Parts: sequence; structure tokens; C-alpha cells
Amino acid sequence: MKKIVTLGEIMLRLAPLGYSRFTQADTFGATYGGGEANVAVSLANFGMDAAFVTKLPTNDIGQAAVNSLRKFGVDTRHIVRGGARVGIYFLEKGANQRPSKVVYDRAGSSISTAKPADFDWDHIFEGVDWFHFTGITPAISPDAAEVCLAALQAARAKGIATSCDLNYRKNLWSKAQAGETMAKLMPYVDLCIANEEDAADVFNIHAAETDVTAGELNLDGYVDVARQLKERFGFKYITITLRESFSASHNDWGGMLYDGTQAYFSKRYAIKNIVDRVGGGDSFGAGLIYGLLSDLGPQGALEFAAAASCLKHSVEGDFNMVSVAEVQALAGGDASGRVQR
Repeated sequence: MKKIVTLGEIMLRLAPLGYSRFTQADTFGATYGGGEANVAVSLANFGMDAAFVTKLPTNDIGQAAVNSLRKFGVDTRHIVRGGARVGIYFLEKGANQRPSKVVYDRAGSSISTAKPADFDWDHIFEGVDWFHFTGITPAISPDAAEVCLAALQAARAKGIATSCDLNYRKNLWSKAQAGETMAKLMPYVDLCIANEEDAADVFNIHAAETDVTAGELNLDGYVDVARQLKERFGFKYITITLRESFSASHNDWGGMLYDGTQAYFSKRYAIKNIVDRVGGGDSFGAGLIYGLLSDLGPQGALEFAAAASCLKHSVEGDFNMVSVAEVQALAGGDASGRVQR
């Protein structure tokens, strides 16, 4: 069984019920999620040995966050306890032409106080095949960025494959800060995961003739973006999720994988009644990691990733609670949604 470690922040997610707006809500549903935690849950659901590393307070809310991972089989042994609070994010789900909104309340969260000395990477990485993080984690604090660097250096020393989802968040840091910090981390990354805007926001690399607000994608432009990323940082793989946003409820979805010589494209999925798109990119990344570790080959891994992420859009919450068999069925062409009995 392949072993994967992810590093990041898990947050308490508070969301009005259904599609109510923040200003309407008198009740909020409480769940947990966060980029790297979402990846760990997906991989555990796919039958892999997935561990999540973070720092959480020694209170009941911190324990609830741990429990939310344990129930899916995620290894939480390496979570460090300490600090004052669990970060929170508020989500207002969009519908039709009204976009979703996120409000963060994560300043001073436990992971922002983490130091490199808090984590024994030699021990954590024992027998590990893959390490994953996102650009959200180094954005949390300078110390968190140093934790990421220490983890990447330890992974490289042990020959562990690494991946990073750029995941630029303008509410956490500026484009200049992101570019400077992420450029120091990228030389240690084997697989770079991005969406249609991340490469532009973080590294000022743009896809030609593409307007994400108009639902227009130029596939040749994304191949050129991947080539430029390869040239700048030497990644083994670059993958870009291809989302055409016609409204908050209707997206077309797919992905591209570039291995330095060839660009692969997945089939396209028309998702016309989105239940919850948060975690869509994380489910794609998890699917790709699973596919590559399972020797599905570049095209097979990409198809598995796109199908896994398509299914995530039908699942409430951050976590993608689907099985390998369900993903394989969709990737194999069964998109009927017929009742299974």
C-alpha cells in the first residue's frame, strides 16, 4: 500500500443551510476541511495509507477536527498539539449567476504558530512514497512557509515524490509575496498543480486568449503555460485544471497533464447542477496522485483525476466521499446517474 503525507491547515467550516446568504442565516452547518486535509481524506477513501500533518489546539474543537479525519481512516499520529485556536472559514454557496463567497477567520490559528522544530520529518517520512502541500500553507505565516521548506528538503533527501497545488488565495497574501515565497519552494516539487488563474497570479505566466469570466479556454495557451513552468522550475509534471464557469451552478470541467514532452487532455464533464464545488481542485489533485502511484500512466491518471473531481461537485462538504469503483465507472463512460441497486 502506498503511503502519502500531506501538510496543511484543517479548518472549521461554517455555512448557512442550503443556499441561504450570510445575512439571511440564523443557523450554520459545521463541518471540517482544508486543502491538504481534503487530499488526505480522498486518498484514504481510495484505499491508500494517508497521513495528515498539522498543528491543532488541545481543546475539544481541535479534537473534533482530528476526529473528522480519523473516521475516514486518515493517520493523525503526527499532528502536533498546541496554539490557541482552530481556524474558521464561512462559506456562502452561490447559485446560478450569484457566486459563492468565503470569509476567513483564521488569524492566529495554531498552524500559523508552528515552527520547523515542531515536526520530526525523518520520523514522519519513514516509509513514505509521496508528500503533498498547497500554496495556502506557506501563505498562513512566515513560520508556516519555513515548515513547508523543511518538509520539502527532508522529502528530497529521502527521494520522496512531492506535489504542490499553487492555490493562490488573495485574502491571505499578495501576488508579490506569493511569487517570492513559492519560487523558493518550487525547486523541490515534482508535480505542480494549478488552475486557470494560479500560474498568472503567482508567477505572472498567462494563458493566451483565455477569459475565465467568459468561460473561454484556449488549450494551446495552457500547454504554453505548462512549458514555461517546466522551463522555470524543472517540474516532472505540470497539471492544470480546466474549468469553464458559465455560472455558479453550471461548469464544464476537465484537466491537462504535461510531462515535459507531451500534453494529455482528459474528457470534459458538463456539471449543470453543482452541489458543492469547494474541494474540487483538491479532489483532482488526490485523484492524480492516486493514478500516478497506481501506475495508471499519464492519460489514465488524468482521467481518474478529472472523474474524481467531477463527482466531488455532487458531494456536500470539503471532503470527496467517493470510492475508486465510482470514479472508475464515471471515467469509463457511465455518466447516467442511474440508481444503483
